[in-house]
Amino acid sequence: MRQISNSIALCAVLGAALGLMTAHTAGAQTAADWAQFQGPTRDGISRETGLLSEWPENGPALLWTATGLGKGFSSVAITGGRIFTMGDITLENGDAKQCIIALDLATQKRLWATPIGGQHPDGQSPGPRCTPTVVGTMLYALGSDGDLVCAESATGKVIWKKNLEKDFGGRMMSGWKWSESPLVDGDKVVVTPGMPDAIMVALNRKTGETIWTCKAGPQGPRGKDGAGYSSIVAATIAGVKQYVQMSGHGLIGVSAADGKFLWNYDRPANNVANITAPVVKGNMVFGTSAYGAGSGLVNIAPVDGGFTPKEVYFLDANTFNNHHGGMVLVGGYLYGGHGQNSGAPCCIEFASGKVAYKGPNIAGGSAAVAYADGHIYYFYDSGVMALVEASSTGFKLSGKFSPPKMDGAAWAHPVILGGKLFLRHDDALFCYNIKK
Repeated sequence: MRQISNSIALCAVLGAALGLMTAHTAGAQTAADWAQFQGPTRDGISRETGLLSEWPENGPALLWTATGLGKGFSSVAITGGRIFTMGDITLENGDAKQCIIALDLATQKRLWATPIGGQHPDGQSPGPRCTPTVVGTMLYALGSDGDLVCAESATGKVIWKKNLEKDFGGRMMSGWKWSESPLVDGDKVVVTPGMPDAIMVALNRKTGETIWTCKAGPQGPRGKDGAGYSSIVAATIAGVKQYVQMSGHGLIGVSAADGKFLWNYDRPANNVANITAPVVKGNMVFGTSAYGAGSGLVNIAPVDGGFTPKEVYFLDANTFNNHHGGMVLVGGYLYGGHGQNSGAPCCIEFASGKVAYKGPNIAGGSAAVAYADGHIYYFYDSGVMALVEASSTGFKLSGKFSPPKMDGAAWAHPVILGGKLFLRHDDALFCYNIKK
């Protein structure tokens, strides 16, 4: 059962992760912000410099710990002097609710908590998975019951609310709950109901009114109907802006302008849980999943007025699969954890699929990844944080440590901002000084 439950959470809390793409979203504000899942450009890349290249034996200095976040696997968005996340908490009136939460960055005190639905008691993986997307005075979050909420970032007051199941006929590809972190692009907020009649929808981000609904075109037999546990990335491919997602039937591309279904590549899909977000570079898209599926790179080529995914290479599951925790693309190489319920550091040449190295398992479980200043940060679900040099010439561990032990798996993606490393685990958020 652990193998099954492990697959859900880090998709959107998971997801994803991602490459250096040509995404330009409203949530990608400045380098001084980490206002959405996987950072300013949704690729897990931090532009921070002057960071520690090696860690002392006990790890970098712990600056502070914030508690009271509740159960959940949501990472954090940080912008405007505030921290935003989600958790299953008990409110002052005694109600047990799933909430969007805001903390003051300077004092770590809770500013507000807005309930958006019931708690998600799911055995070994309780709580929400979405990381809020913050755009100026508004934020967007998706609860595990499919409640899509727009709220005021200053007060938490709900502006509008939709439900992916009730309003769009959405469904997850398997029995776990909704995990996506909404994409905000200009005047649109875009999410994935996942079913053929509404595989993706774009809403007016200020009013919640539907701008377009994407009906799925032909999809391959691998995988199954329903949303995956991943988050959308935006990219311009062959001159057309597209929303690329890992859905129940694998990778899909949707026209950002009008919601037209453009293409599907199902070979990296499985029928249990497709989790890791796609990596996009130019016209190339990389997708991966566990449960025996594997990984593939496709060239999205314009053909007869449409688009055709042409496979460049495919790696079977023994060669490389990322269960959850995502990947980052740095200098033409993909870095991420290999294996089901495993996060063995792996480096793959993006263009060719050649495995540059596979490192040893550093700790138990999968690993959520991010990149900053020449290093890959691996946060393992056993709670171990590791620093690995971003080099294609071989595996080099530059340090590891264990934050204070909390309950359950540590599935939230790490955040690197302002010379600090932020790690969410269960009810707590830990902040470490990683500046030289």
